[in-house]
Amino acid sequence: MCVTDREQQSMIVGVPREVKTHEYRVSLTPVGADELVRRGHSVLIERDAGLGSGIANEEYEQVGAKILATAKEVFAAADMIVKVKEPLASEWPLMRRGQVMFTYLHFAADRKLTESVLRTGTVAIAYETVTDRQGRLPLLTPMSEVAGKMSIQEGAKFLERPMKGRGILLGGVPGVEPAEVVVIGGGVVGTNAAKVAAGLGANVTIMDVSIDRLRYLDDVMPANVHTLYSDRHAIRRHLQTADLVVGAVLIPGARCPILVSRADLKLMKPAAVIVDVGVDQGGCCETIRPTTHDDPVYEVDGVVHYGVANMPGAVGRTSTFALTNATLPYVLKLADLGYKAACKADAGLAGGVNMEDGRLTNQAVAEAFGMSWEKSTVAA
Repeated sequence: MCVTDREQQSMIVGVPREVKTHEYRVSLTPVGADELVRRGHSVLIERDAGLGSGIANEEYEQVGAKILATAKEVFAAADMIVKVKEPLASEWPLMRRGQVMFTYLHFAADRKLTESVLRTGTVAIAYETVTDRQGRLPLLTPMSEVAGKMSIQEGAKFLERPMKGRGILLGGVPGVEPAEVVVIGGGVVGTNAAKVAAGLGANVTIMDVSIDRLRYLDDVMPANVHTLYSDRHAIRRHLQTADLVVGAVLIPGARCPILVSRADLKLMKPAAVIVDVGVDQGGCCETIRPTTHDDPVYEVDGVVHYGVANMPGAVGRTSTFALTNATLPYVLKLADLGYKAACKADAGLAGGVNMEDGRLTNQAVAEAFGMSWEKSTVAA
């Protein structure tokens, strides 16, 4: 029986090993496992789930978690599955009606994923649509910070000529001008991208549609970061001079709007680089598609596209601890109360419920695919 209310005092929490290509994060650290066990819950960890983050099986066993050999065993026994990335096709048959799935889901970018998970009847709670009392996205923020910083690291690497780029050093050298970096979106991703690019000495333009956000960024950013209101004409004008473009656009739970069209690529310099961090939500560049750490880039009309959908997975240890610092309080709440009581007590957590018993409960996802939806049983 799956735990859905407070009548059951304990929950079986399962942590499978991530199977996405070069995904090294794990969704629960030994500290989290210890907290769950101390509260009377059972924790099942798939063998070697933590190795990519430098966490040995024995560290979980020492705090009372049980190591299981396969994901199939973990899924079969667990009331709640806690993951990092969306379930892949190999995992869909393992999911079942009433089981809670707590992870990044990004349904709006993938109709097949949406329909397949819907058929399982799983209660799908998405990290990226959970909000706090201020309306922020506490479970998306830490990975957005990592991805924003990595976008500049990766962009700088692929600007190198052997990596298909223009042969540009981001910060230049005395007597040679630095690279022009355009960041579209002034949220967490964009802010971190701009800070790192500026720190390396690039000339940075950060664009957003919020005047208040631009005022804030203008106050806190160094002198080589310039703020600009984002509109169609401004984007096209700055694409012409950009060496590196970072797509840092987010609409919570929904598909990213297309702000850079294929026609716009013809305005860009040959071998300029686009890093679209929002690719897991469809991306803001029309020509972006998901890639992997094995094969991260491709060219369209002479422009290098970087579309790795799990960028933080490459720095697994940093990302795991940053993510689990944020997710653990919610995992504990869901385990202690069951998902229904936990969500009724926390409207922000209730906003994370994207699916429930075969029903789509997130309006933005439904609108992305022209599907029907209804409010979840835990909605305010």
